[in-house]
Amino acid sequence: MKKTTTLYNLIFPIWFLLFFPPVVFITLAGNFIIDSLVIIVCFSVFKLVNLGFDLKSYYKRSIIKVWGFGFLADIIGGGILFVLGILGDSLGLSYELTSAISYDPFSEPLAVIIILGAVVVSAILIFLFNYKHSFKDVIEDQALRFKIALTLAIVTAPWTFLLPTKWFY
Repeated sequence: MKKTTTLYNLIFPIWFLLFFPPVVFITLAGNFIIDSLVIIVCFSVFKLVNLGFDLKSYYKRSIIKVWGFGFLADIIGGGILFVLGILGDSLGLSYELTSAISYDPFSEPLAVIIILGAVVVSAILIFLFNYKHSFKDVIEDQALRFKIALTLAIVTAPWTFLLPTKWFY
């Protein structure tokens, strides 16, 4: 007797891509690589090996939390910009400003300031998440944990928010 395999619900609605675009996989992979590099560089720069840390265990215990919380912080910062772009009219923002926030920040000086504000919000969240959660059980020394969390916040902040999206289409 021959076994057959039947696949149900293999096709999902195409509109699902509006809420989960394929580019998110590239972003997730890019964030993982950058976070990994910064974690490894911090291990070296802050000489964690001299404090009895092992790179492999330090990395394994922190990367998933650093990566996940970093992505969450980026989403929150991006959400701020998204809301301003969508609700800008009702918030009293001019079309030129909301358009600059969405497509070309350097066409309006205020758009650059608003986007930098969203980057700073994300950076603060990255710092807090890493200091209070990602490294809480990994690094007991608060001063060292502060330095590593601050380094991650500055380096991995979503600076790409400043790139004009008009360059990409």
